[in-house]
Amino acid sequence: MFPWSPEFNWDTAHLLFFGALYGVLATMALALGTAAWRACRDAREGRTAALAWHAAFEDLPRAARACRHQLSGEAPGRFCENAFDCRSCSEHQRFDRLRHSKQAQRAKPDPESGGLGFELPLDRFYHRGHTWARPERDGSVSVGLDDVARRLIGTPERIEAPAPGTRLEVNGTAFRVRSHGNEVRLLSPVDGTVVSARGEGASLTLRVDPGGLLDVRHLLSGAEARAWALRELERLQGAFAPAGRASLADGGELVDDVGAVMPRAKHDALLGEMLLEP
Repeated sequence: MFPWSPEFNWDTAHLLFFGALYGVLATMALALGTAAWRACRDAREGRTAALAWHAAFEDLPRAARACRHQLSGEAPGRFCENAFDCRSCSEHQRFDRLRHSKQAQRAKPDPESGGLGFELPLDRFYHRGHTWARPERDGSVSVGLDDVARRLIGTPERIEAPAPGTRLEVNGTAFRVRSHGNEVRLLSPVDGTVVSARGEGASLTLRVDPGGLLDVRHLLSGAEARAWALRELERLQGAFAPAGRASLADGGELVDDVGAVMPRAKHDALLGEMLLEP
């Protein structure tokens, strides 16, 4: 019986019932309103890409989530639970301090980048989605695709770069590519505003203004980058074993265009796995 019914009487039982009912409805309305406000706030503050990346990170297989300190041998068996964002990871800070302490005790140069079967210049910082960032003398940052990404993509049917003035976010979209009928996006290694784009195909690079001090704590370089690159090569070999020649040429080197020698479905899966697009 409802309050608008002629026979309705306000008694203790009805007061408790309707009090609880309207309390639940008010709580739901508040929760929905708060969620809508947060969504609008995140959109205004440019956090949409970051939120999308955290959701995508949860879908990555555990094998693709090795901590950078596992790759370097400093923490065997450790997996990342922080969406590869070392900037807010206290454990990374601890490992980094230990590493610098050891390096100060024994000065050891970074290893050469040769012997991998693909190029890995050590003058830049690498994102695990196979993009790189290289600081320039004028304070800007060049952003491009590493050699693994270029070979995975081959000669793209289409590659889209953000227009000048576009704001990039770490783990947001830097490039959109169509290769052998498959669509994929490549993740930005840095925050900043696009100044220009140059080059063509998979050699396209962006010039980005970081708007201040460039933060590369979440990116790989030197010995760490080499260890990661070796692991990526192992992932390529393992993903298509025993038919290893599908992704590798004689001598263990990557073919120039992986998609040209691989079925489309397998190529699509490989792009998603290697470029962190689950």
